[in-house]
Amino acid sequence: MNDNKYLTVSILTQYLKHKFDTDEHLRCVFIKGEISNFKSHTSGHLYFSIKDENSKINAVMFSNNARKLNFKPIDGAKVLVMGRISIYEATGNYQIYVEEMLEDGVGNLYIAYEKLKAKLLKEGLFDKNHKLKIPKIPKKIGVITASTGAAIKDITSTIKRRFPICEVLLFPSLVQGENASYDIVKNIKKAENYNLDLLIIGRGGGSIEDLWPFNEEIVARAIYECNIPTISAVGHEIDYTIADFVADMRAPTPTGAAEMAVPNIKDLENFINNLKIRLNEGINKKANYLKLYLDSIKNSYAIKNPLIMYENKKQKLDILTDNLNKVLVKKYDSAKNELKILKNNYILNNPKLLYKDKIIELNNLIEKLELINPLGILKRGYSLTYKKGKLINSVNDLKINENILIKLHDGEISAKVIDKS
Repeated sequence: MNDNKYLTVSILTQYLKHKFDTDEHLRCVFIKGEISNFKSHTSGHLYFSIKDENSKINAVMFSNNARKLNFKPIDGAKVLVMGRISIYEATGNYQIYVEEMLEDGVGNLYIAYEKLKAKLLKEGLFDKNHKLKIPKIPKKIGVITASTGAAIKDITSTIKRRFPICEVLLFPSLVQGENASYDIVKNIKKAENYNLDLLIIGRGGGSIEDLWPFNEEIVARAIYECNIPTISAVGHEIDYTIADFVADMRAPTPTGAAEMAVPNIKDLENFINNLKIRLNEGINKKANYLKLYLDSIKNSYAIKNPLIMYENKKQKLDILTDNLNKVLVKKYDSAKNELKILKNNYILNNPKLLYKDKIIELNNLIEKLELINPLGILKRGYSLTYKKGKLINSVNDLKINENILIKLHDGEISAKVIDKS
């Protein structure tokens, strides 16, 4: 029996797992349901099932993701989870590997948050290359937040305490509710006209619904397009909004934003004092060095005996003069010898030799020209016959009674054709 067509369980499971892992629709799945069979392992991993009225799916949440939970999962809790679907090869069961989990009730907002985050990430709104550099010592800072509340108080008091010479401009804005996102965008555009060094955008803590205006796409794009370096300061340290990812810097709290925005004036004073000390030390060190250098020049033997410098230069000039004279004499002798050689040259003393060969060559050329000269041929008894100025080469070119001209070496004869043979 041919058993090559039969697969092992391992190979089939591996094949199915590969299909699950390469299916883009299963890489990021959002599921809602009820927790059952919950177990928290000593390793920190969580094992449970998620079920509804008709079905259930096994789930595992590893410790690195479980540590991010802000609630304690229990059996019967209704949750919203996000993760990837794959097969556990040991049992052949498919399960969801949970990356994030929320208590049901804020699920729709969370899904919208993740979708917008993925979209803007793909478009490059979170790229570090686009982010502006936060100034170290800003002179004027704008703050977009509610005019009443803890956020503006924390920001202004922190800046006043740390760096009181910095000017703070408040752009009162709605930071919660249906129209808050539009108001935030309007104030971002407005702030660009005030020559600010830095812009802080944020509010205090709250629920995900309270913070939602900072997750709106129009706010994200307004921050991205803003020409002022921007710090996002929304909620508490555990809160993350879309604005945090788009801004040039994220602060965990409004107070943290103020601390990041300005230096501590006492630290600056200490820094300036240290610079002053280092500058004075540098100046003194340079002055001492120059003083020692000047003393070394003043005490040098040449300065104390200036005639020595003159004598050295004079001696050097004499040496150079002697060398120059030697070179000139050598050049003169060489030119004199060359002239003597030319004067004694045999050809110069016998100039006829220069053109004797040329005369012989010229006579040879004349003889060759005489040989091909047509007049020379005529002298040997030949003649040339013309009709109407055209040289006749054949009797066929002539007719009876035509006039012709016969040219001899010493003259011409006019004749008429009376016969052709």
